[in-house]
Amino acid sequence: ASCSPDYLLINLSLRSEKMKINFILPHLRISGGGRAILTYADILAKRGYAVTVVVRSKNWTRHFFNAFNIKPFWFKNLKAKVLRVFDWSAENIPNADILVADSWKVAAATYRLPEERGFKLHFIQHDERLYHGPIEGVSEAYRLPMKKIVISTWLRDIMKKEFNSDSELIVTPVDFKQFYFIKEARKEKPIRVIMLHHTYAWKGVDRGKAAFEKVKKEFPDIQLVLFGARQKKIDIECDEYFYNPKQEDMAKMYSSCHIFLCPSEYEGLGMPAMEAMACRCAVATFDTGGSRDYAIDGETAMVAKQGDTGELATKLKMLVADNNLREKIAENGYNFIRENFSWERAADKLENILKDSLKNA
Repeated sequence: ASCSPDYLLINLSLRSEKMKINFILPHLRISGGGRAILTYADILAKRGYAVTVVVRSKNWTRHFFNAFNIKPFWFKNLKAKVLRVFDWSAENIPNADILVADSWKVAAATYRLPEERGFKLHFIQHDERLYHGPIEGVSEAYRLPMKKIVISTWLRDIMKKEFNSDSELIVTPVDFKQFYFIKEARKEKPIRVIMLHHTYAWKGVDRGKAAFEKVKKEFPDIQLVLFGARQKKIDIECDEYFYNPKQEDMAKMYSSCHIFLCPSEYEGLGMPAMEAMACRCAVATFDTGGSRDYAIDGETAMVAKQGDTGELATKLKMLVADNNLREKIAENGYNFIRENFSWERAADKLENILKDSLKNA
């Protein structure tokens, strides 16, 4: 979206005092993408910017939440302000220098806002045509002339090849203060395999279960550990299930396991796998697209062809059967994500993108 010269001068003047940034989200439910946006909002607010997270809430109690600026329970220390609005119409969105829209629907609504609401960017965390909306509707949102930020090279390539649109790449890092290896939580045996339980079919729980059961026939002592926030009771047999684990308990949960199994069809990036790597789990995964930024087959992870459950089982079996391979993959993955990604560097890049967007509008 373009800005008039007068509007640009006004915004540059405001930015010299304290740049106002609105992150516009569809919801505040716990998710990897939501965590990423809130972390950026938190860091930028701590750096002195006036940051507001704007989220749609049709519940009448939003007035109560706004009055007390109540933060999401899973990110209570968020420095940024939270504003709940009935919808994303112009009268509900406060003026800012920058608007960062998360998800295709929010981007489409943000694009329609008047110019004075702020310079508009689209933060893309998945190819939402796959699961989150109608292909044409999502495609129209991706075609909008908004500056784009993506979280993986896979998404950057999609934007360029299919929509002829350049985008800025910022791979979402892991919070190493939250996700780290706890040595005493891990026992040598039995080998424990951890997997995310989810109600979305594309997360591949059934495929992961099938791959695990195939390996268990040869290695009957291995254990399956599941975690998730969607269902308190699940119908998949496992050795342990962590329902909606507390954020401060997740490092111990991952560290108690040796292998992380990711059977998703596609991921915009795949934060659980990266979190597990930070806790020194060896990763067995499909080539999910987004995983290519950190999962290098035979080096930092064991990677199976997308959708090939038999090959995923083979990769999992290799990690179960070979202690040296498992330890090598776990150590390489741990070192790779710590050396290549950090929140400070990611926030620096986002901050520079926001500043440059105003200068070049």
